[in-house]
Amino acid sequence: MTAGTQAGANGTGAPAGRSVTGLRRFVKRAEAGPARGGTGATPGIVQIAHGAPGGRAAAEENDGRERCEMCREVLTERHGHVVDLEKRSLACTCRACYLLFTHEGAAGGRFRAVPDHVLHDPDHPLTDEDWNELQIPVAMAFFFFNSELDRVVAGYPSPGGTTECELDLAAWDRLAAAYPLLAALAPDVEAIFAHRTDRGREVFLIPIDMCYSLVGELRLRWSGFDGGAEVRESLAAFLDDLRRRALPLNREH
Repeated sequence: MTAGTQAGANGTGAPAGRSVTGLRRFVKRAEAGPARGGTGATPGIVQIAHGAPGGRAAAEENDGRERCEMCREVLTERHGHVVDLEKRSLACTCRACYLLFTHEGAAGGRFRAVPDHVLHDPDHPLTDEDWNELQIPVAMAFFFFNSELDRVVAGYPSPGGTTECELDLAAWDRLAAAYPLLAALAPDVEAIFAHRTDRGREVFLIPIDMCYSLVGELRLRWSGFDGGAEVRESLAAFLDDLRRRALPLNREH
């Protein structure tokens, strides 16, 4: 996981908000032995064997290379992420482990692979009236469905991490009924990223890990009241990447 992704949703936030109820930064390393609630290891997950001090396992831990948090395979720079719904955490995974959890219900539904697509719906732009109905106090926010809370959570970057907004859930439901992109949001693993400028509004459906990557990067670069030039440059690069990657929403998504 990159330094940007490492900054999770448990920052202190700005005075006007509070820490968003979301995903923590890391999945704690699994201990060898039976999985909770069962008699054996979770199907499809290789348990981590801890070697004696100075042994192979210790050497792997200290070689400075980033490893899959499930099987300890060395990761490439571009790798997948899996959400642990029980711990509300994100884990860096190799391709093989990632693919285990791309199907709904895998591992009893506890783990879900984070999709890697970015979608938009240029046929249904969000209006100023719609944005105001959500009562978001900033020009940029993201929304995701937290299955543990059984509701949509809204947050935005701040010097202290992710700050939660008070979201009018009735307003969200009305907009989700009107906007196919909002209705396509998958719980826990995807987010709606919305950005408003004087030139208009941009809305994307993105992987949840991209939100926390952005939050972490902006937090590291933040200076002054509004974030400063480096934050503006980072946000501009993030938006350029979304525009480049975004595919039109498939009505059957």
